[in-house]
Amino acid sequence: MFDKLSDRLERITDRLKSRGRINEADLNEALAEIRSALLEADVELGVTTTLLQGVREQCADLERSKSLSPGQQVVKAVHEQLRAALGGDSFKISYASRPPTVVLLAGLQGVGKTTTAAKLARWFKEQGRNPLLVAVDLQRPAAVEQLRVLGEQISVPVFSDPSSPTEATRLGLEEAKRLGRDVVIIDTAGRLAIDEALMDEVNAISVTSKPDYSFLVVDAMSGQDAAHSAKLFHDRLNIDGVIMTKLDGDARGGAALSVKSVVGRPIVFGSTGEKLDEFDLFHPDRMADRILGMGDILSLIEQAERQMDSAVAERSAARLLSGEFTLDDFLAQLQQVRKMGSLGGLMRLMPGVTREMRDAANGIDDGQINRVEAVVKSMTAGERNDPNSIDGSRRTRIAKGSGTSVQEVNQLLKQFKEMQKMMKSMSSGGMPSIPGLGGGIGGALRARKALAGAEGTDLASLQEMMGQKSLPTAAQPRKTQPGKKKKKGGRVTPPKQR
Repeated sequence: MFDKLSDRLERITDRLKSRGRINEADLNEALAEIRSALLEADVELGVTTTLLQGVREQCADLERSKSLSPGQQVVKAVHEQLRAALGGDSFKISYASRPPTVVLLAGLQGVGKTTTAAKLARWFKEQGRNPLLVAVDLQRPAAVEQLRVLGEQISVPVFSDPSSPTEATRLGLEEAKRLGRDVVIIDTAGRLAIDEALMDEVNAISVTSKPDYSFLVVDAMSGQDAAHSAKLFHDRLNIDGVIMTKLDGDARGGAALSVKSVVGRPIVFGSTGEKLDEFDLFHPDRMADRILGMGDILSLIEQAERQMDSAVAERSAARLLSGEFTLDDFLAQLQQVRKMGSLGGLMRLMPGVTREMRDAANGIDDGQINRVEAVVKSMTAGERNDPNSIDGSRRTRIAKGSGTSVQEVNQLLKQFKEMQKMMKSMSSGGMPSIPGLGGGIGGALRARKALAGAEGTDLASLQEMMGQKSLPTAAQPRKTQPGKKKKKGGRVTPPKQR
């Protein structure tokens, strides 16, 4: 969703970080470029002006911080203003002292409200709650049936009554108490446009249900219109927050960056796909990291913990630590990664990944991964355990069995051998050491724990924790090769042959 804005801001901040000193003219030029980037992303004009003013005020005294260069301070200021525009801190859900906790969903027709109701019910189940879905959308044909089908997929009961929306709401609350359900999610009707009848109906349902939370569901693809629709709903309904759908689309991001400032209410949840599990709390700080190309390691960890089979991961880790890594392990890891989504999406969450690497990962489709899987599965157990035993005739047989070419089999085996060498190096401590945490697999695991506990940590503190005075940069300087003398002035010449 933020791809174009992210690319523009990443290029601007890269230039700023490379400069040791920034004068007023440099700052004005950078702010002008950031303004253009935000307006192109369909961010509301007033929000853009406020954001840039905040960056300028934070950069007024560039000598305040001794740990960051002036260029990095500008990047930090942009990061903090983006985080503020997106809502500041993550929303915290609290529950009613006397159940059930009532959540009312409102929004226009076509924004994905019914699917969002099911996604939200699934999220509450993951928190250990027992939700009940109440369908009061009696306007749209088959809306109640749609919610029932979605409810069956997540094993959550759905209640409805054909008499009227307010009566269905009242009876639904009674049903929740009778069943001992501690969360009630009410799916209301929508319209193609905001009208008085819609507002009156939603307001009547709100009066009947007395919700603990009123969330407005908006489509991220609608740009600034989403923020203005949210304001109209808020004026009548006094919403508590916004649920943003289609965050995985190619929208320019203006809705997400504008809604908090226009409405005064934060984005609470974000939907990142059509599947019912592609839904979670919205974290403004993590989204700001992604927009500036800094990755989102915490979301990556959480996604892995939700999607990956812990037994498979532990078994693979044990084999890795012992220095073993076979094609069976490779296939198991490939299948685990596929559960987490596209490689391009995963690359976007990894810090330090360049735009070129993300573009290359986006170019890898499921068809290519399926071919790799077919090649490995066409091998015998002995061949997967010992790829060195695969001679020419066996490669021909594997290619025919997998519907690929011998060249593709050769390429896979070559890449696997390189990966195997890297894994053996990592298991023996060859992984680069992390300041304060050590090297090898142990250092990586300690880094993971440190990052997992760093939520809410600001950029400078996180870098200080990792032992960095600046953001990760390019490769280390070359070492002088043995047998060569380094002359004064830095030139390296080979020894004279005698």
